[in-house]
Amino acid sequence: MRTSELFEHLQSSPLLCDGAMGTELYRKGWVSFDQCLDELNSDRPDLVRTIHQEYIAAGADIIETNTFGANRIKLETHSLDSHVETLNRQGVSLAQQARSASGRSVLVAGAIGPIGKPLAPLGPISLGTVRDIFTEQIGILADAGVDMIILETFASMPELTQAILAARSACQLPVIAQITLTEDGRTPDNYSPEEIVKTLESIGPDIIGLNCSVGSQIILEGIKQMAAVSTTRLSAQPNAGFATYVGGRFVYRSPSDYMASQAKLMIESGAIIVGGCCGTTPEHISKMRASIDTIDIRTTSSHIKPFPLPAATISPPVSSDTPASNFQNKLKSGFAVSVEVLPPKGFNTAATIESIKSLSATGMLDAVNIPDSPRATGRLSALILSSIVRSTLSVEPILHLATRHRNLVALHSEILGAQAMDVQNIFVIMGDLPRIGDYPDATAVSDITATGLISLLTQFNKGLDLASRVIDGRTSFHIGGAFNMNARDPDRELRILKRKIEAGAHFILTQPVYDQDLIEYWSDQLNTLKIPILMGLLPLRSSRHAEFLHNEVPGIVIPAKIRSELEKSGKAAGTVGLTLAKEMLETCYEHFSGVYLLPSSDNFDTTLQLLEHLRTLKARPDRLGVDAQNL
Repeated sequence: MRTSELFEHLQSSPLLCDGAMGTELYRKGWVSFDQCLDELNSDRPDLVRTIHQEYIAAGADIIETNTFGANRIKLETHSLDSHVETLNRQGVSLAQQARSASGRSVLVAGAIGPIGKPLAPLGPISLGTVRDIFTEQIGILADAGVDMIILETFASMPELTQAILAARSACQLPVIAQITLTEDGRTPDNYSPEEIVKTLESIGPDIIGLNCSVGSQIILEGIKQMAAVSTTRLSAQPNAGFATYVGGRFVYRSPSDYMASQAKLMIESGAIIVGGCCGTTPEHISKMRASIDTIDIRTTSSHIKPFPLPAATISPPVSSDTPASNFQNKLKSGFAVSVEVLPPKGFNTAATIESIKSLSATGMLDAVNIPDSPRATGRLSALILSSIVRSTLSVEPILHLATRHRNLVALHSEILGAQAMDVQNIFVIMGDLPRIGDYPDATAVSDITATGLISLLTQFNKGLDLASRVIDGRTSFHIGGAFNMNARDPDRELRILKRKIEAGAHFILTQPVYDQDLIEYWSDQLNTLKIPILMGLLPLRSSRHAEFLHNEVPGIVIPAKIRSELEKSGKAAGTVGLTLAKEMLETCYEHFSGVYLLPSSDNFDTTLQLLEHLRTLKARPDRLGVDAQNL
């Protein structure tokens, strides 16, 4: 069947697409879960070709190339980004070889999935970049000879929109655009089936569809709603139900007979192309073939009265009446003090709580920073310790939340947990790379940038989750962002800081600083931003300590003059370090809204001395610190 005959054929008969490629590769037991499936076009072409042949033998009219993840961004995670053209061309060739061997005139669809990373503002990828990535892949597939482009399993409407626009600019082939639904019958970014149609029809794909999701029922109901408003042909490729993990493999439970009957209902409800996604096999496709062969779509109405999904029974967002905390008030009208306290490496928090009590007893402490797996070491949950501090002490915790240690689903849960535990202050960081810590084989996560997480917290403060769905009420987070005064590219660092503020940051914590001139420079720059800044201050205890921080810890720069002075002082280096810290504290008191003290190795003796020095500063009438300036 030539591409030009596609739509003529669709006037009288539905087309059957193939089923899953990825889960078939896993099911056959040849592939590990960390394998790049697109790389198998090179490494195991016989396996990929065989699966195509099995789907053709089962009766598929359309087979999809094994190129779902063969875009530059996804391949980069496997260090294969230089193989974009090779893997896509090989994927097309294998499908064409299977077609030739079968003797049937099946169509080859160039399969394209999402890039695998969130788009700006929550992620690092701009809309322009994502369109370029899709244009590259689509151009290769079209040049290699596919009969159509199928965009599938998209969860983001903006990303799917860019993929459609890329397809329109890169080729003249028919385009099928499919998006996925969640259990509530809406897309992950909260579009209803009707809204999907209205949005995509304005861009102009040839066929609009639903695929993946959680199974046939959700897809069927979505197709019914889409058919009621659509003037564009529709497609449907559901998963074989929910996945369960059995014996080291994911197993999908929907029987082939059941999916075949649902496929027939989808066509009768308005779909013109049906097939399967995750968990569907050649057996499923064979049963679908037998089920839909009796249908003549000329006698089937494509505008059946919609059967809407149940309306969501979610309360509207509740305005937060949470009053400003003591820490927030101090940032507005005084000089705030926070001290970093590491979670214990075990589960006994008694010693940690006693340390915080001793710091709080000075009367100078406003908050304690609770780091999130610092140096990628295994420690008690920062959220749990923050909750304990919040419930047992008068001092406020500042929860560090690292983007590298959790994917978006885990971050979502952590954020809701923080609100439930009344932990209001959240400081957003990237987090340390796992390879430097206790578990070097652990993987880092890059679902979202620090600026993106600030945007997400701001979204929760509006009463909406990441997908813009209403949650129980508005959260009341006081959001902090990081800033590095020692950055090699100050202009870039300042641009990132401004983006964090635009995303909703309420306060800023800096890396430790040891250069008086640098503080003077940045205070002029930062005070124009009208956001509270707490300067990082980490006392130096020895020459070796200074050399370690300067040479091995990212973001910390210690001037050569100071390192030389510490080396010359020998055993008195600790005293020299304390004197320097007091001088930096005085400078910080004059220029910023607060100080963020970082004890060295949980040694709070120096921290207590600095708190007492701050008490002296505040009592001196000649010091015009932030407290005095705000009187």
